[in-house]
Amino acid sequence: MLLPEGGCDRRETVRHEGRCAEVFLHTAADLRTLFAEGRANRRATMAFLYAGSVPLHDPHGLAAERCREARELIAAGPASLTGAERDDSRYLLTDLAEDLADTAGPGQDPHEQLALADRTLREAAHLLSAVRGAWSGAGKWLPRRLRAAAPVLGAALLDGHLAVARHGEPGPLCAAAHTVLGLVGGPLREGLVHTRGPGGPGTAGG
Repeated sequence: MLLPEGGCDRRETVRHEGRCAEVFLHTAADLRTLFAEGRANRRATMAFLYAGSVPLHDPHGLAAERCREARELIAAGPASLTGAERDDSRYLLTDLAEDLADTAGPGQDPHEQLALADRTLREAAHLLSAVRGAWSGAGKWLPRRLRAAAPVLGAALLDGHLAVARHGEPGPLCAAAHTVLGLVGGPLREGLVHTRGPGGPGTAGG
């Protein structure tokens, strides 16, 4: 729902005719900010919502214009990874895959293993989608967007996650994660320099 400028940008959850419904209320300016943030984080949740919407009451055509902007943004694709973002993701995925591989065999904590598998899948999906110039997602949208970005390798990541959940076998997910890493130069350990800000703490490898 579009609000007049100066309105309070918010989300409300209401019950209508026995069904729970979410209502998103934004001004046009706030909505453009959300679109820009969505392109930067490569998920574009609000843009996808508007791109697939049908205006019900739009006397001035403002909602239709926002829907058009959303469709154009989705078609243009997400922002590209910066070099620093790519290396940070490589480093994190390398670390996660190594920790996950260490959970192979008897006597491991299955809760730790599954927690690592979840993080490995999310990071690998994020990196793979970015490499392919495709939108990423979270929750139920992670597998949907991952399959759309890379049908074969995406399925390998998802099946690898199932192998951990069902059989406690981390090998397939680790292998798929390393295939993703191979698309961006391979695993990254030594040589990473990460500075949190001017004069702030950082980490250096190598």
